[in-house]
Amino acid sequence: MTVDFATAADPFRRELLAHCYRMLGSLHDAEDLVQETYLRAWKAYGQFEGRSSVRTWLYRIATNVCLTALDTRSRRPLPFGLSTSSSQDDPLTQNHEIPWLEPFPTDPAAIVTERESTRLAFVAALQHLPPRQRAVLILRDVLRLSAAETADQLDMTVAAVNSALQRAHAQLKDLTEESVTEPAEAKELLDRWVKAFVAKDIPAIIGMFTEDVVWEMPPYPQWYHGPDLVAWHLVNQCPAVPHRARMLAVEANGQPAYGLYLQDGDEFRPFNLQVLEIRNDRIARVSSFFDLSLFQRFGLPSTA
Repeated sequence: MTVDFATAADPFRRELLAHCYRMLGSLHDAEDLVQETYLRAWKAYGQFEGRSSVRTWLYRIATNVCLTALDTRSRRPLPFGLSTSSSQDDPLTQNHEIPWLEPFPTDPAAIVTERESTRLAFVAALQHLPPRQRAVLILRDVLRLSAAETADQLDMTVAAVNSALQRAHAQLKDLTEESVTEPAEAKELLDRWVKAFVAKDIPAIIGMFTEDVVWEMPPYPQWYHGPDLVAWHLVNQCPAVPHRARMLAVEANGQPAYGLYLQDGDEFRPFNLQVLEIRNDRIARVSSFFDLSLFQRFGLPSTA
């Protein structure tokens, strides 16, 4: 008996969302493209003959939907990937012309592959690859498809797949492969982070950083490198007032994250979404996203 489309296809919706996110670097775009994938698959399900698994068939559709979308979209960077770090002479100015990389809400129970392959640094690095190289690398290195399976997915030859993968690896060779700490393994550090940030205790905050810490804040292209510059930014540009902030924990890109709320009268209103990268029991990067629509998408309340 033929299985109905929803029963056959719905179990793969979450992993397809992660796949489209890796390809596009945008949660908003990924949601739209998953919808497009399921619409195309539903229309074609009557002709699906089971020559591959439903999962493989859906990934083929989704990958090609993403490649078509990338024909008209620019890569999505983070500020860190744009230029040299900012100085104390650089005024903060938002740039909404740049299509910034967006964070991705992670289910704490997500499989290891999703958590590792949606790290902000990894997805940001993917954006530097041409779309087809990006697809090859994801299919081969993340989804662990064979060269032959990848070639079939992308209508390429095996030789072309192997060549594209080699070029992708060469371009990403400088991507840091250092061990990143999982949120559950850093509870003590994260508790100290929240306490110090709410108190705006600059010495305590800086004491948790690595020497090469990066602080970035899309849609602001400015970013700060090293504890001294980050401290200057927090003292001179961050509007948070001691003990007039609240932080609600979530998880983004397999990393610890917080919805930061600042007091406004009797309420605490959304200010930004902080995503932390932790290495060797220290905070190596803080990516603060000022797109307040992310609060709803991460299940965060409108006030705290």
